[in-house]
Amino acid sequence: MNLQGVTELIKSIRTNLAKVIVGKEDGVDLLLTALLANGHVLLEDVPGTGKTLLAKVLAKSLDCTFKRIQFTPDLLPSDLSGINFYNQKSGEFQFRPGPVFANILLADEINRATPRTQSSLLECMEERQITIDGVTHGLEAPFLVIATQNPIDNQGTFPLPEAQLDRFLMRITTGYPSFDEGIHILQRFRENNPLEETFAVAAAQDIQAAQRLAASVSISDDLLAYIVRITEATRKSTAVKLGASPRASGALLRSSQGYALIQGRSYVTPDDIKAVAVPVLAHRLLLHRGLGSKEGQAAEIVLQVLRELEVPTELVTSLRGGKVE
Repeated sequence: MNLQGVTELIKSIRTNLAKVIVGKEDGVDLLLTALLANGHVLLEDVPGTGKTLLAKVLAKSLDCTFKRIQFTPDLLPSDLSGINFYNQKSGEFQFRPGPVFANILLADEINRATPRTQSSLLECMEERQITIDGVTHGLEAPFLVIATQNPIDNQGTFPLPEAQLDRFLMRITTGYPSFDEGIHILQRFRENNPLEETFAVAAAQDIQAAQRLAASVSISDDLLAYIVRITEATRKSTAVKLGASPRASGALLRSSQGYALIQGRSYVTPDDIKAVAVPVLAHRLLLHRGLGSKEGQAAEIVLQVLRELEVPTELVTSLRGGKVE
């Protein structure tokens, strides 16, 4: 697949999403960026803003296996991974795979499950495999976890630990719709649910090809240094107890490549890095206590870093020569 092919693919998926989702263009772009960057997404927003709907319509737009699991306090790790059970008829143990054996897994309200169950996703998300009773099972590519959580609902929830948050490529927040968008939502869903009329427009092989192309998007050494300076600067902030790690630098690189590709370019610009910096980095920062809203404060720290760091400028000529096949 070439650049034009990916551009058409993304256009088709965007069109499909627009049939159901009203507005949220920035959130949709970030979700597609994570898909091309082969990373997982945490959708965090207030209840009723369409987090689950966005995940479901993306899943229906792709001809891939899709599983949804509602996270609750009594959910066990085996409910996700699957179990070995004894088949009395055959007299042998057989493996019954759980919902993680899917291309797209929707982990709805992930912070309602216990830390033990949350941690059962770590191996899946990082290594695309899962070990059950000493046997390692590979997960079929592409593999995308889309998790949702409500930031204001603390009762009966278990906050995700830093190690778990670090496995998410991005945390995406879209917020409430505007007044006009609110009217449009009512009009669109007044008589029927457009999700039921949504069909797949991309195959699993198409997504894998697009992911390979995203990984080959050109980026200059100056921009690589810019990415490292951004992550290092988060560690120097007096408000930050634990800053962005080298894994965060890699996530910022892959996200900027994916974002450039969905914009129809075969090279990364500083604006691509800036566009994904907050959703990639903010949720990875551990702040000192007593700083108010963690999410808002962390995002402001990343924005402050972007404002203060000098941006590489002599890039356009060299980068435009870069091509991906």
